[in-house]
Amino acid sequence: MTRIETKFAQLLTEGKKAFVAYIMAGDPNEEKSLEVMQGLPGAGVDIIELGLPFTDPMADGETIQLAGQRALEAGMTLQKTLDMVRAFRATDDTTPIVLMGYYNPIYNRGVDTFLKDASSAGIDGLIIVDLPPEEDEELCIPAQKAGLNFIRLATPTTDDKRLPAVMQNTSGFVYYVSITGITGAAAAQAADVAPEVARIKAVSDLPVIVGFGVRTPETARDIAGVADGTVVGSAIVSQIADNKPTADILSFVKSLADGAHSA
Repeated sequence: MTRIETKFAQLLTEGKKAFVAYIMAGDPNEEKSLEVMQGLPGAGVDIIELGLPFTDPMADGETIQLAGQRALEAGMTLQKTLDMVRAFRATDDTTPIVLMGYYNPIYNRGVDTFLKDASSAGIDGLIIVDLPPEEDEELCIPAQKAGLNFIRLATPTTDDKRLPAVMQNTSGFVYYVSITGITGAAAAQAADVAPEVARIKAVSDLPVIVGFGVRTPETARDIAGVADGTVVGSAIVSQIADNKPTADILSFVKSLADGAHSA
């Protein structure tokens, strides 16, 4: 079992929903980013989603786009992102880490080299938003053979005809995008999300985690209440953008985690 699968099995026995937190690697710099990352598990984060900075992040709203720009301007690279994961693993060998980003940096490094390096650094799963199921042989299948979960996005526009293709080679969990549009664009609504989660569960036995549009402990609770957990990204990244002290950022994260865990 991967760390991701182990974590969900643990949460199931505890009767808890998952709280997933997203930060951008290297935002605003390597030191602060690693400091925040190292504090996330203690703030109640079950799975860390680590953004890989990229120059053309088409699925991301302004908040995460700017985070990527800050990271790139501070000199963050794919190699430094892997080094950051390795540094995290020096003190935490259990918290799952999902690398979220775009295919170009991986393609540039070479799939085989990237998968070997990612696995050895301690990455557990990948969310690569610009690789559709038709390209599974490109990265998805090799990643699973290398022992990494490949997590797919399902959206409100993923209809019943398309959904089985999206689920076919997905592992770890399914990431349901609660809104149409980019990250941080609107607030998620539990009443809208619940039937979509049920629709996904009808064709997959994987946990369904809901993200996009979750910014408050109350929304985290409501969304986790109709899914297997929730993801918060832009709201946390905004705290980092505001140059809040790490302790304040982690206190905010804990409030969100407490919300999700109360579902």
